Amino acid sequence: MKKIIAPTLLLFIFVFFASSFTSEKIIRSDKAKKSLQDTLTVDSVQVNLKYRPYKKAVHASYYHDRFNGRRTASGKRFDNSKYTAAHKKLPFGTKLRVTNPVNNKSVVVTVTDRGPFTRGREIDLSKKAFMEITHVKGRGFLNVNLETIKE
Repeated sequence: MKKIIAPTLLLFIFVFFASSFTSEKIIRSDKAKKSLQDTLTVDSVQVNLKYRPYKKAVHASYYHDRFNGRRTASGKRFDNSKYTAAHKKLPFGTKLRVTNPVNNKSVVVTVTDRGPFTRGREIDLSKKAFMEITHVKGRGFLNVNLETIKE
């Protein structure tokens, strides 16, 4: 009798864990479908935002405080307390939704500068935007997903 209980118990545990992972993926995929279109209220006017995937799992970092007040490539002054970003190729003024896939937090930033000029990095975020989505506050980089916003 004991020889039958152990394999049955192991089978039950395996099925239980496998089903919990499957349901989690279903829930996440439903959230992903729902998040493809959000609404934003600007000056009491409701705006529909549509997101177009740009790149997944890109390396992101944030600006150092010493760049505060300096001019960006677009001519605007950089402020680490705003939601801005630097990208090598995207046009200035492009709005991006940057999502941390680990905790599913996201922010919307505007491209105002060129860079980063470190090999392997795709985007530099302002410190405020970076700290809002990071899951480890002591680290200066993370992998994110990028989506362009189309109004």
